Amino acid sequence: MVTPAGSAGLTGCLEEMDRRGLIPDGCLAVCCVGPAARGWADEGGTYDFHVVSTGPWTGEGARALPVGLDPAEVPSVALSVAGRRWEITYWLEGQVRQVLAKVTRERFEGGGSAVGVLTDAEELFLERMSAPLALSGTEWAKECKRQIDGSAFRAFVTTRSLAAADRAIEDAGRRLAARDVPSAVLAARSALGHTVDALLESEGDFGSRAPRRRTRRLRETRPRALPFAEYWAMETMRSYDPARPEEWVTTVVQRCRDLAFEVEIS
Repeated sequence: MVTPAGSAGLTGCLEEMDRRGLIPDGCLAVCCVGPAARGWADEGGTYDFHVVSTGPWTGEGARALPVGLDPAEVPSVALSVAGRRWEITYWLEGQVRQVLAKVTRERFEGGGSAVGVLTDAEELFLERMSAPLALSGTEWAKECKRQIDGSAFRAFVTTRSLAAADRAIEDAGRRLAARDVPSAVLAARSALGHTVDALLESEGDFGSRAPRRRTRRLRETRPRALPFAEYWAMETMRSYDPARPEEWVTTVVQRCRDLAFEVEIS
């Protein structure tokens, strides 16, 4: 859903950006994205914005985010407004089309690895624009979200997280066999994180690039396959016994395997 401006204390942000000369010519949309768009912004927390335009951002003070597109960089500006950090990332409409072309159904069904299809900045763009809060260009933002929802983005990231979970599960087994129990514990924890990411991504809740928000995402999404209480018990290692750590590793790894079968790739 594309939420109209005015939510989450964002009233006046568009006007402030315009006053500071932060909106480029040919602007198609200005969207608040990330935690603030989901109503998660803490007092004094960062506001993240995506600005999409037909022409490039030419202002000063931007850092360049590398992307596998043409142009190969996306400018990002950070500033402080009334004690709150703002991060504004400027995307060209042509870059957006290129990113969407990377996650078509045809490309996913054509096989190949899901790893490395998108750069971090590209994945973050699609993740965040799947739930934007439009300050301007509401129709453009709706159409962008529609194309993301209809793409294979969900399938790509879910597959990627499942593959990462599988690698961690195998690593945990090898570490146990080698009697490197501490490393096996860490591998099991990694497997749990990737498995939960895959489960959430399969439900359309993206964010594996920000694992610190995994708990909150799980609370909101509430997948039937994994009640929050069960997840939290594993995450906090409630049943871990220092005298028998192998049992905890084995239990968590098996639960990850079971959950992987519950993940639907669509």
